[in-house]
Amino acid sequence: NILVQGITIIAPVTSPNTDGINPDSCTNTRIEDCYIVSGDDCVAVKSGWDEYGIAYGMPTKQLVIRRLTCISPYSATIALGSEMSGGIQDVRAEDIKAINTESGVRIKTAVGRGGYVKDIYVRGMTMHTMKWAFWMTGNYGSHADNHYDPKALPVIQGINYRDIVADNVSMAARLEGISGDPFTGICIANATIGMAAKHKKVPWTCADIGGMTSGVTPPPCELLPDQGPEKIRACDFPTESLPIDMVEMKKCTYRINYL
Repeated sequence: NILVQGITIIAPVTSPNTDGINPDSCTNTRIEDCYIVSGDDCVAVKSGWDEYGIAYGMPTKQLVIRRLTCISPYSATIALGSEMSGGIQDVRAEDIKAINTESGVRIKTAVGRGGYVKDIYVRGMTMHTMKWAFWMTGNYGSHADNHYDPKALPVIQGINYRDIVADNVSMAARLEGISGDPFTGICIANATIGMAAKHKKVPWTCADIGGMTSGVTPPPCELLPDQGPEKIRACDFPTESLPIDMVEMKKCTYRINYL
């Protein structure tokens, strides 16, 4: 039951580990109308690291992020993970603006993390001057210690992006799941990514993922086949409100008596 509104955070863009807002093992949270300049992720969603996060078992879920402006040349606008071993579910991000930022929404996980990232919804995102618009990695290899379970595989599924516009992008997407544990249910619809003058020759790289696209430019990789214009409304954003959307701050009035 956390409400974060109207916060300005400014950190040196060359300084690492300067995350803006980190909801960690939080339920029913709303982050809105914030401006963040950072050397790391502007918003980093977490739920515990490796065996410790699995044992604690408290996910981050029912998270709303809206009207966020991010500048982070070396990191992500919104990161999911890498400490996601307690699970991340039902994240709704909309009306997001990223400027001169390494990536839009980034999913970071690895073998040994366990946990899950699922039911993620992003719509109405605008990006200017990016390295990657979409980035998912299953090889984010750092661990808390050597006691993690190498058989603990994360589940990444139900990742939805729609109504995305980007320009001056070096690479449209880098999507890398885990061999034998693919990321599934990826949906991208109505996304126009304008490539930079010196963009990568191959705008999409994909491995160990599955899903679909509709109305995406430049054309995505074969693992995300285009389902045609009739699916342009795919990747639906949930219509029901979360409890945190019903919360409003009390308004106070002040009277000054002059003697």
